[in-house]
Amino acid sequence: MKITVCIGSSCHIKGSRQVVEKLQNLIAENKLEGKVELAGTFCMGNCQKGVCVTADNEFYSVTPDTVDEFFANAVLAKV
Repeated sequence: MKITVCIGSSCHIKGSRQVVEKLQNLIAENKLEGKVELAGTFCMGNCQKGVCVTADNEFYSVTPDTVDEFFANAVLAKV
């Protein structure tokens, strides 16, 4: 599975750095390093929707407060 997080200016202001850090920790805690690839990208074109994240090309709007829920539903449930 590939997770891509927008690190463009709008998403950066909305907390993309914290989202990336939390995802890195969750991937390590769940020992998914070989199964989940985490990448950054610039603008995904949905700036108004918060921190833009894709998991296997499916779009999600994530905040630092909703990373755990996103990870449980979009990542753990599918790997």
